[in-house]
Amino acid sequence: MNDYLTQILPLDDPYVITKALATLQSDGLIVFPTDTLYGLAGRINEISIQKIYAAKQRPEEKAIPVLIGHPDQLVSIVRDIHPQVLNLMRVFWPGALTLILPKRADLPVSLSPYEGLAVRMPKHSFALDLLQQTGPLAVTSANISSFPNPATAQDVYAQLAGKVSLIIDGGELPQAQASTIVDCLSGQPKLLREGPIAFEQILQEWNS
Repeated sequence: MNDYLTQILPLDDPYVITKALATLQSDGLIVFPTDTLYGLAGRINEISIQKIYAAKQRPEEKAIPVLIGHPDQLVSIVRDIHPQVLNLMRVFWPGALTLILPKRADLPVSLSPYEGLAVRMPKHSFALDLLQQTGPLAVTSANISSFPNPATAQDVYAQLAGKVSLIIDGGELPQAQASTIVDCLSGQPKLLREGPIAFEQILQEWNS
């Protein structure tokens, strides 16, 4: 059963960000392009997060990452950022590096049932523009769990029509490798997923 009328708007539509902001403000879900894939996004509150899980048919023990538009936004979602972590952000953000950081205690448990929170700043001009206006968003891949990641807005529509209010069409995204994931919760970084940024580079910057 479809719950929402899903609208597709091109990325360069003059009203697309206004529409996205209004959708998010009413706890609706949007999909927008990033530097790696199309992201399914909602506000960081219980209502929106539960809608993301339902739309994706995603197991709730799987945490949802957060995307930001500027490092200044970190204060609202994480705590105790060490100087080495700040250095990684300075060197590799925006870009394909996801950092696991200590989450704030007041965030919804459904966002992440764990101590850490996966955070990234995407290298995509539209995504950054949007995120700078929305603040941090809960964002995961815009597909039904176990289904292929969509490369176009039409592919997103085929999977999530009726489950999201707005799909922002950024054209066909090039096949991009998923981001490198590094756990920064302890005194030394731990590689959780290999990606475009080599772990050796990360260690070099961490120890510099």
